[in-house]
Amino acid sequence: MKILQVCKKFPYPLKDGESIANTYISRALHQKGCSITLLAMNTSKHYLDLQQLPEDFDHYTQIETVYIDNNISYIEAFKHLILNKSYNVERFISKAFRDKLVQLLEQQQYDVIQLETAYLCPYIPTIRANSNALIVMRAHNVEYEIWERMSDNYSFGFKKWYFGHISRQLKQFEKAYLEDYDLLVTFTERDLQQYRKMGYHNGVHLSPIGLNLEHYSGNRISIDAKKKQIGFIGALDWMPNQEGLFWFMQGIWPKLQDRVPELELHIAGRNTPDDVKALGNDRVIVHGEVADALEYMRQFAVLIVPLCSGGGMRVKILEGMALGKLVITTSLGAEGIQATNGEEIVIADDPEDFANAIKYYLDHPSELNKIGEAARQFVEAHFNNEQIAMDLLEIYRKEVINHSVPGVHT
Repeated sequence: MKILQVCKKFPYPLKDGESIANTYISRALHQKGCSITLLAMNTSKHYLDLQQLPEDFDHYTQIETVYIDNNISYIEAFKHLILNKSYNVERFISKAFRDKLVQLLEQQQYDVIQLETAYLCPYIPTIRANSNALIVMRAHNVEYEIWERMSDNYSFGFKKWYFGHISRQLKQFEKAYLEDYDLLVTFTERDLQQYRKMGYHNGVHLSPIGLNLEHYSGNRISIDAKKKQIGFIGALDWMPNQEGLFWFMQGIWPKLQDRVPELELHIAGRNTPDDVKALGNDRVIVHGEVADALEYMRQFAVLIVPLCSGGGMRVKILEGMALGKLVITTSLGAEGIQATNGEEIVIADDPEDFANAIKYYLDHPSELNKIGEAARQFVEAHFNNEQIAMDLLEIYRKEVINHSVPGVHT
């Protein structure tokens, strides 16, 4: 089967959930015999020199990129606000990218064109005009809901209004394309139901993020149980991660300083902003971007994921669980993972409960390790990338036949 994977950012390095989700599924589909072409925006925000790709990044038959300047311009944001157009969407619309897409569609016949996130839906008319392929929209999140939840976290003020405005624009955008793609693939059951509520009626498939479990086996770093440390890692240019971290620092960290005065908090993340760097002191160590996220995560018995908004499935939670770590998060953070609180994960929405959970499990390492081991087994049972890819490919084969694409490649 020939697949064209279209991404709004290059899916490497594997330092954020979107890159991990896109790389792991394409690699697994390649291993199942698919020929996969990558067309990716190489954005100014996440630019990658392709010479830096490792030798084992070899699962694509062809890689094409187009440079996109998606830096945020406050003048453009204000202009789009006046014109009532979604600046979030417009930043990913490019004539050069459309031209490259047309070129690929003229050169080759694909069975499936897999759009990674709804932001790529404006290119569907171009695909329809130049291809008979099955169009799949792989929804990493319900995009409007991320901003709606951030708006809900404010009682009043400009941010509440502005985030709500962005949410309404994105909801209108997502609804406008509901009937334009042939198959919707979501990571979580909840996201699937949200699309149904918006009015989606075509084919659907639930396909969670899968992990290459070989990458998470073993724990080469010995953890000193007497040293009280917890770790946080997440892309810090993503607003929900910033929001959650400051919620933790303002409402939870002061409680922990009183109860566990020797505790160290380690913070790592790509594109760490200055206000996060300013949190650093002798007990809060801000690492910025780390060379190897998994090696960083292996240092800690406890990982925190304090999320107050966002959507989809949190890859860093799955990675932490796959490493056998105790992950403490919120109900929203655990959304879509279906792990049991107190058995494979710890969920706390109240700052007092969150602080108490950290102290309790640091003081009871045997219970901490028990949950960590159960977490590892849970991920192995439910998020095996090979099985998830096999299920997705079977759906693709059935949908391609139903779609009556001539000359199916197997």
